[in-house]
Amino acid sequence: MSDIVLLSKPVDGVALITLNRPDRMNAWNNELSERYFGMLDQCAEDPDVVAIVVTGAGRAFCAGADMDALTQIGGNPKEGATAAAGSIAQMHTTTIPKPVIAAINGACAGLGLAQAMMCDVKFAAAGAKFTMAFSRRGLIAEYGLSWVTPRLAGMANAMDILLSSRVFTAEEAYEMGLINKVLPAEELVQHAIDYARDLAENACPTSMAIIKRQVYADATRDLAASTAEAVQLMKESLMRPDFKEGVDSFLEKRPPKFSPLESK
Repeated sequence: MSDIVLLSKPVDGVALITLNRPDRMNAWNNELSERYFGMLDQCAEDPDVVAIVVTGAGRAFCAGADMDALTQIGGNPKEGATAAAGSIAQMHTTTIPKPVIAAINGACAGLGLAQAMMCDVKFAAAGAKFTMAFSRRGLIAEYGLSWVTPRLAGMANAMDILLSSRVFTAEEAYEMGLINKVLPAEELVQHAIDYARDLAENACPTSMAIIKRQVYADATRDLAASTAEAVQLMKESLMRPDFKEGVDSFLEKRPPKFSPLESK
């Protein structure tokens, strides 16, 4: 199998996925896409995986779509239609029932930035450069960026970085709310792994799966509908053994031993 994307053996409930085309700044192509989403699905089904960290090999997280592939698509109606139709898969990360943490180690552009934004928690290396890129390629806000960017950064910031496709740094991304934290490059991946390990050790896998589903679903629902579903979900959670374990572990001052997430 290709090593274009690497998947580590889970350690302490944490799996590490690495985009591995460092000579091309981990540029996105069909093979990388297939491998990446396949590995996310593999982690979703693996009971030993509680949380997932995603990063890039070398000096970039992902510099966007492979320019060779874009050259083939440009001006070709059939290839363009195929590429556009396949783009719905790019939101797949949000459907994975486990936390996905991005460790953005370097340049993050276009499709690479879209994939980073689809992760649930985002850390970035100090000085890492970001750009939406699309308006400077004659394209539009693809892969859900027009949905997620205003929700993270607010309308004014979203319009700025989407319309201009200007380059901005991890520090500005943090100020806008696009990412959760900026760290020294040498500490980044370990911090993301430690964060994921804390989730694996202390948070209930079933609770996290349901919370993640709630957050993405509630983005398009009103408060009444969200609350009504939450009431029903809370009734169900109160009946699970995990609830008793959560209370008992707190009272006994010990780490919890939650049940693994049941695969569908």
